[in-house]
Amino acid sequence: MADQLQEAPVGAGMVDAVNAPTDDFETAPRDTRLTLAHIMSAHDTNLLGTVHGGVIMKFVDDAAGTAAARYSGGPAVTASMDEMLFLAPVRVGDVVTVKAQVNWAGRTSMEVGCRVETTRWDDLSDPVHVATAYLVMVAVDGEGKPRGVRELQPRTREEQRRFREATIRREHRLARREAILRSREQG
Repeated sequence: MADQLQEAPVGAGMVDAVNAPTDDFETAPRDTRLTLAHIMSAHDTNLLGTVHGGVIMKFVDDAAGTAAARYSGGPAVTASMDEMLFLAPVRVGDVVTVKAQVNWAGRTSMEVGCRVETTRWDDLSDPVHVATAYLVMVAVDGEGKPRGVRELQPRTREEQRRFREATIRREHRLARREAILRSREQG
């Protein structure tokens, strides 16, 4: 499948991805890659003068939701965010880039991994890795009910590693939920 550059109205960001695949071929994780970029401004800051973590989280959710919707061929909603690791602050004037990719897909849900990087708007410096997040997205139909998604076919070593790690995170989520339910039954 040939990569295509598309512009879409996703906030003030730009979208670099492929069209949602059709059902007549297998989908590799690389087919789901998406990049959003946005220049941070003063209205994005917190009381410390750095960009508010919630702004970055929303940007990550936008990227993950778009990658999941394109992969599943329709709407996808956020079910959970496993973790969000903030590694460095983001400042006014930084160009924040979120790179998203579907790492794993089940019957109706998908894990989307997101990497957040930043560069200065007026500098050609190397990107700084500022955050990482893993989101679980669920494909939904017009009534908001879960709908099926196609099988994801990891091909490269990197895609296979991401798929394995996503499977581990899924197993931990399910085990944690079961442990909490058992704990509640004990009163």
